[in-house]
Amino acid sequence: MASTMLRVNLSRDDPAELHEQVAAEIRRAIAEGEAAPGDRLPPARDLAAVLGVNRNTVLRALRVLRDEGLLDFRRGRGVTVTGTPDRGAVVERAHELVEYGRRHGYALRELLEIVEAAGS
Repeated sequence: MASTMLRVNLSRDDPAELHEQVAAEIRRAIAEGEAAPGDRLPPARDLAAVLGVNRNTVLRALRVLRDEGLLDFRRGRGVTVTGTPDRGAVVERAHELVEYGRRHGYALRELLEIVEAAGS
């Protein structure tokens, strides 16, 4: 994974925030098999140094990926890849649905009912 991150090009001119760019690159590494379930990622400070960003930027990206089900944080064991790109894509779409629904006035409860009805 560390060698993968060495060739990452983050752009401060890109409209995507830096933490989103970092998360996207780690997602890409998982999707391409460069980081497989069970692999440990380098410490956030090391990734930050390689990428030329603040450690908090990397931590924010890692939290996004944890929330998507791609990473697991364990005290004393670091950050481990736990998910697959498919699971991450489903979680990302769920977040998009919730955001879209809220913008259109739907409560989370209503969205859950819609999803349940779609699944039956």
